[in-house]
Amino acid sequence: MSKQAEKGPAAENPEELLDLKITHPKDWAAGIPAVTVAMVDILKEAGLARGMEGLFHMNKKSGFDCSGCAWPDPDDDRSAIAEYCENGAKALAEEATTKKLTGDFFAENSVADLAKLNDYEIGKKGRIAQPVYLAKGATHYAPVSWDFAFKKIADELNALASPDEAAFYTSGRTSNEASFTYQLFVREFGTNNMPDCSNMCHESTGVGLADTIGIGKGTVTLNDFYDTDVIIIMGQNPGTNHPRMLSALEKAKQKGSKIIAVNPLHEAGLMGFKNPQTVKGILGIKTQLADLYLQVKINGDMALLKAMEKLLYEAERENSGSVFDHEFIKKNTTGYVAFLDSLNQYKIDDLAKAAGLTVNEIEQAVDLIKNKSRIIICWAMGITQHKNGVDTVKEIVNLAMLKGAIGKPGAGLCPVRGHSNVQGNRTMMIWDKPKPKQLDKLKEVFGFEPPRGHGYDVVASIKAMDEGKLKVFFAMGGNFLSATPDTLFTAQAMRKLKLSVHVSTKLNRSHLVHGEEALILPTLSRSDKDVVNGEEQFISCENSMGVVQMSKGMLKPVSEHLMNENQIICNLAKATLGHRAVVDWDKYSQSYDAVRDAIAKVIPGCEDYNQKVRLPGGFYLPNAAREGKFITEKNGAVVPFNIAPLPKHELAADEYHMATIRSHDQFNTTIYGLDDRYRGIHNERRVILMNENDMKNAGFRAEEKVDLFNYDDGVERVARLFVVVPYNIPEGNTATYYPEANVLVPINSVAEQSNTPTSKLVNIKIRKHVG
Repeated sequence: MSKQAEKGPAAENPEELLDLKITHPKDWAAGIPAVTVAMVDILKEAGLARGMEGLFHMNKKSGFDCSGCAWPDPDDDRSAIAEYCENGAKALAEEATTKKLTGDFFAENSVADLAKLNDYEIGKKGRIAQPVYLAKGATHYAPVSWDFAFKKIADELNALASPDEAAFYTSGRTSNEASFTYQLFVREFGTNNMPDCSNMCHESTGVGLADTIGIGKGTVTLNDFYDTDVIIIMGQNPGTNHPRMLSALEKAKQKGSKIIAVNPLHEAGLMGFKNPQTVKGILGIKTQLADLYLQVKINGDMALLKAMEKLLYEAERENSGSVFDHEFIKKNTTGYVAFLDSLNQYKIDDLAKAAGLTVNEIEQAVDLIKNKSRIIICWAMGITQHKNGVDTVKEIVNLAMLKGAIGKPGAGLCPVRGHSNVQGNRTMMIWDKPKPKQLDKLKEVFGFEPPRGHGYDVVASIKAMDEGKLKVFFAMGGNFLSATPDTLFTAQAMRKLKLSVHVSTKLNRSHLVHGEEALILPTLSRSDKDVVNGEEQFISCENSMGVVQMSKGMLKPVSEHLMNENQIICNLAKATLGHRAVVDWDKYSQSYDAVRDAIAKVIPGCEDYNQKVRLPGGFYLPNAAREGKFITEKNGAVVPFNIAPLPKHELAADEYHMATIRSHDQFNTTIYGLDDRYRGIHNERRVILMNENDMKNAGFRAEEKVDLFNYDDGVERVARLFVVVPYNIPEGNTATYYPEANVLVPINSVAEQSNTPTSKLVNIKIRKHVG
C-alpha cells in the first residue's frame, strides 16, 4: 500500500473548519429567497446600475447568453421580467464584478499565499486585468505585455520535439467562433491533443447516443416538454444545476404531464417549485413536480431500467400490442428478440433490491408509462459518471425504443448539458477523436493536412503530464485542476510541465498549481462589450437542445488590457506558425463574420451561418434522430438494442459509496458562496452526507469531524477534516461536494468506452479525525 504524497493544493487539507449550521432541507426550490439572494450578489459585485443592465439583457434575443448552464431559452415567449435564474444572476455577478486584479495585487500576493485560500476565497478576488507571467523559480506573477506572452508560448511550442508534447484544453464557456479557430490552430500546429470539459461530464452520453441513435445529442426541443405525457428525470438536480428547467417542468405539469424523479437524494428542485414570476409563487404556493420519487441507490439506475423493461414486457405479453410500439421497433431497431431474452435472466425482486427500491415503487413507475408513448427521459452526471455510464445511457435508449418514444413530438431523449456551450464546442470540432470526414473537410477548405491520430482526452492528458510526455498545457478557460479527478496526482503531474497557460476571466486554483513557468491571459466575459476595429461584435453558442444563437455583450470591460478569445487564438497562431501558416490568421482575428463564413464551409448544418445566426432566437442544427431517422456508422439506419450486465458493487463492511455533488451555491468549480440552503447546510463545504443508520452502526455523531480515504490501485488517498451531516440518503451511500472531495476520485477509475472519471461512485472509508 503506497501513500499519495500530500503535495497538492495547499487548501486540500485545512487545519480548521468554519461554523457549520444545519437546518431542515427544503421540499421546494426558487421562490422569493432565490430572488433575494441573487440580488444581493449582483449589488455586492457589480453595483445597481451595472448589475441591472446586465440582468436585463441576459438571455434576451438581442442580449448575451448566460455563461452558466446550457438549458435552452424559449423560442418565442421569453419572459419580459427575467429570462434567468438565481444561479444565472450569480454567474453574471461573478463576471460583472468591478473588482480587478492589477500588477499591484500580484506583487502583494505570492502564489504560495494565494494557494492557502479555499476556492471560494480565490474566486472572489476579482477579474484579472492584464496578462501576468510566473518566471521559473519566481514566487509572484508579474505583469507582461501581450507580445511577450505570445512570444513566450510560441517559443515553447516551437521548441517541442513533437506537437504531441502539447495539450490544448477547452472549457464550455468558449464561444463557437473561438472554438472553431482554436481547433483550427491546434490542428495546423499538428496535434489532436484537445481535452475538454465534456470528457469529464457527458462524454458517456456522446458515446452511448452516437453508437445507438447515430448522434451524440438529445432529440427533443423545449416545446416538447409542453406537449408530453411523462417526463423521467434521472441523475439530475435541476433546482441547482439547471434552475430554468423548473419553469418548463411547471408548464408541463399545468398541461397534464406526470413527472418521475430518480435520484439518491431528495432534491428540492425535483419536489416542488415556487415560481417567483407568478403571483402564486410570490405568495409561497408551490407547484408539486414529482408525481413519483424513486430514491435509488447510487448507480442503481441500470437495475431500475431493467426492472421497468421486464415489467413492461410482462404487461405486453398479457396484452400484445398494447404496451410496446411494434411498428417503431420493426422499422427502426435491431436485436429486439435477443434483448427481450436477456431480460429473462433477471428476477424482479433481485432488480428491485439492486436498485434500492421496492417492487411496488417500480410498478408505480411502470403504470405511469405503460400506456403512454409521449415520454421524455432526461439525465445528467448521475448517469454518466459511472464505469457503466455508457451502457446506462444505452439502456435509457432501450426503454425509449420499446415505447417508440423517439422522433415524435412530445417524446425523446434529453441529456441536460452542464455548461453553456459545451455542446457547441464539440460541434465546432473540439475533440481529441475527430472523424476522418471532419479532417478531410478541414484539408479541403484550408489546404493543410491535419493530424489523423487520436489525441489525449482529460484523463490521458493528466497521465501524459505525469509521464513527462506533455511539456506545454494551454487551457482555454476553465479550472482544470479543480475539475479533474485525483487532485494530488493531477497537481503533481501539472508541476512537471515546462509551461502552463490559462486564458481566464478570474483567478482560480489552476493558476496556483503550475509548470516551471506559467502565464495567465485575461479575456472578455460573455457580458463584456467586444469591440474590434471600432465595431461591436457578437459571438454564438449552442444550447442543450441544438439551438445556435447570437450572444452580444454590453457591459464596459473592467480593463483596457483584456483581449477576446478569438484574437488570443489568432495572435498565438501567428506567433507560433509564422511563415508556416496556411490559414489567414489576420483575417479571422479581425472579423467574427469571416470565422463564421469558414464555419459555414466546414461544419454540417451551419450553411449560411452568418445569416441564420442573426435571426431572432437563432436556428436549430439538423438532428435526424429528432425526425425519426437514425443514421449510424455501425448499423446503418437501425438502432441496436444494447444488452449490458448489471454493475457489480462490492463493499467491505467499513466501506461506503461516495458521490461528489454540487452545492446550491456553485456552478461547476466556481463557488458563489458557502450555503447549500436547499439541503439545509450553511457556512461550510467540507461535509459528508450520511444515512443515520450508517452513522449509528459506525459510531459517528452528527457534526463529528472525520477523514475520508480511498484505496484504489493500492494507493491511499485522503481528504481530511470533513463534518458528518445526517441526511436522507440510502444506506451505504454518502455524498460530498466537489472539488473538495475530488482528491478521492482515482485517476484510473473511469467509465468504460468514454474514459469519464467515475466521480459519482467512489469507494471510501470514513475514520474519526485526529487533530
